[in-house]
Amino acid sequence: MKKKLCAALVTAAMSLSLLTGCGGGLVVNVNNGTVNPNTEQTEFDIMGAISALSSGYGGNEVLNTLQESAGIKINWETMSDSLAEQVNIRITGGQYPDAFMGVGFSNYDLARYGDDGTFLDLVPYLTPDIMPNLCAILEEHPEIRAAITQEDGRIYGLPAGEQMTTAGIGADLDNDYSIFSVPQYSMINKAWLDDLGLAVPTSLDELHDALKAFKDNDMSAKYYGNAPGSTLPMTTGFDEWCWGQNIFYAGFGFTNWPNDVISDIHLSGDGKVEFVCASDAYRDCLTYFHDWYAEGLMDVEMFSQSDSQLIAKCQQGYVGVSTWWYIEELMGEYAGDYVFLPPLTGPKGTEYENTCGVTIRPGTPITSGQLCITNKCQSPINLLKFFDQWYNGEIVMQLQYGPKGVFFTGQDENGMWLAITEDEAQANYGKSAGEVRNQYEVYGPKLILAEYYSGVFYMEDRAIERLTDLDEFWMPYVKDTTFYPVDCVFTSMEMETIDWHKADFELAVKEQEGLWLRDGGPTDEEWARYKEYLSKKCGMDDLLQAYQDAYDRYAAAE
Repeated sequence: MKKKLCAALVTAAMSLSLLTGCGGGLVVNVNNGTVNPNTEQTEFDIMGAISALSSGYGGNEVLNTLQESAGIKINWETMSDSLAEQVNIRITGGQYPDAFMGVGFSNYDLARYGDDGTFLDLVPYLTPDIMPNLCAILEEHPEIRAAITQEDGRIYGLPAGEQMTTAGIGADLDNDYSIFSVPQYSMINKAWLDDLGLAVPTSLDELHDALKAFKDNDMSAKYYGNAPGSTLPMTTGFDEWCWGQNIFYAGFGFTNWPNDVISDIHLSGDGKVEFVCASDAYRDCLTYFHDWYAEGLMDVEMFSQSDSQLIAKCQQGYVGVSTWWYIEELMGEYAGDYVFLPPLTGPKGTEYENTCGVTIRPGTPITSGQLCITNKCQSPINLLKFFDQWYNGEIVMQLQYGPKGVFFTGQDENGMWLAITEDEAQANYGKSAGEVRNQYEVYGPKLILAEYYSGVFYMEDRAIERLTDLDEFWMPYVKDTTFYPVDCVFTSMEMETIDWHKADFELAVKEQEGLWLRDGGPTDEEWARYKEYLSKKCGMDDLLQAYQDAYDRYAAAE
């Protein structure tokens, strides 16, 4: 799949006068504010997010070195809980800092706080004099500029995102897929199948029969010696991004992954936007899987359990089939007994019999809600020079994972930085490599480009393994690589429509899906009433129009 240019041409058409290329000096546009030339302020207050496992930003050696280099001092006010609530309180009361970092403001928030003057328009500051690193990236990647540019041509925050794709492991650049493309890897206990003389299923009907055999033979007790009746033929979460049940819907022509655009959206090959939750295939799918639930093949706790509860069940040898990011992480010491369960074709005797409709999910979006400078800041130039250092490959790798000499242990003959191994992490710090990373990770405007994985530092081993599995095992099952682009540019009216309806729409669909899976249905009358409710009470038609119009502009700009 060739990378799309997002809405670059649309944005360019709206904002040709914003900057002259990024090519020389301070270029000020009267429609987008002016550069504040004040450089007297050297101490700044920043409020933002932090990992619960972090040891704090005040003692972070990478951040402190960057402050010293920029000639400034930052007073950090960070929190891992209740951040959004506190940010709203501060903004409403007018008692906010010089900048917000790691908050994750939506495009709607950015437009609102930009329009009222709370957030500064950063376009006049995006020049080689102030932000040479970021300016060079935006020249090389116009799609990133497009993704962070508002409808009016303004930019209210610095870009953030991570381009972890199959290209990073040497796959074909013309078929480059995000690590998030297929979020759920389904898996099955092959040791149980072998014991029962069964093959790995290739259809939903075959999986049904395997799950029934697991249950009837109480395989957890029989094979692992667990307590009688402990077998869970299949357990997942419900509509969870990497541990949900959605991969099994492929037999009905779709996989309604939770995603960053809106749940249940589907873009067809001809450019039509639709919601699968209103399709006949979706209705047939829920009716089919209710029978599994009624037979006791699906865990009754799937609708309420946490990911830690799922892991605990799997790592006690109770489970026949589940979904997760990796087999090893979910199944623990039993991992060797499991293999990938491929996407399955639909039930025999139906129109879905030969259907296997895995749709892919968009990757991590490029956003600008991770660093916003407020009108309290007296010297934006000084603060932006500090953050421009974040757009250096070796700097951002340390902000993401940890400093050189801690997470990165040295360089190889090609100059690529090597990450700490699990054995080294345990020996040196008594922690896993992931825990070391969490201790040092800094939230904020980190932009990790795909080229960094081939020119600066290596991906984590687990990421390489997952991308390899994606490229070699899962993508061959994907017949249609079309997906709704996560970086479409919405007008203010479209954003208002989405903000007004999206949450209610997603909640209504999810609640009804769970009820039908558990209790059965829908009847013709229930189905008609459900679709009417989505249209009249949850704004489905207005949402469809907003997403369709935004996509049409996006497609026209390619």
